[in-house]
Amino acid sequence: MRKLAIDCEMVGCVNMQLLAKVALVDEGLSCVYNKFVAPTGTVTDYRTPISGITEDDLRGAPSFNKVQREVSNLLSGCLLIGHSVADVDLKMLDLDHPERNIRDVALYPPFREYNNGNKPSLKMLAEKVLGERIQDGPHDPVQDARTAMKLYKKVEHKWQ
Repeated sequence: MRKLAIDCEMVGCVNMQLLAKVALVDEGLSCVYNKFVAPTGTVTDYRTPISGITEDDLRGAPSFNKVQREVSNLLSGCLLIGHSVADVDLKMLDLDHPERNIRDVALYPPFREYNNGNKPSLKMLAEKVLGERIQDGPHDPVQDARTAMKLYKKVEHKWQ
């Protein structure tokens, strides 16, 4: 089964979030998808220091529906890996994926031990498990998806 890791970045719209960028990487850590998404509402906060996204990035970006369709096609039949996949990424994309085909590194019990049984941040897992520093500036969804894939691959033999 093909394995893909996902990460999304969002911008703010009054008191909610809007999808602004989606990245997917394959098992070899190659980026197979990396697109901005045209906002479906009025952006009130680009969250640039965290998201790295500016107004110019979203000008002319493909529509939410187009990105949703493309991502859905790529995810079909694959094992989906990520950090808070169902709560964040799939929710923002308004997509479903079979639970049996999701590997969420935020929910993996041995990884939760790094945060007293609670969901650890991806940044914490990267540092504690991989010895890598990420997210010291704006988040890069490609880097975050690669980090999730590396974390999964490190424990894949135990997870199955």
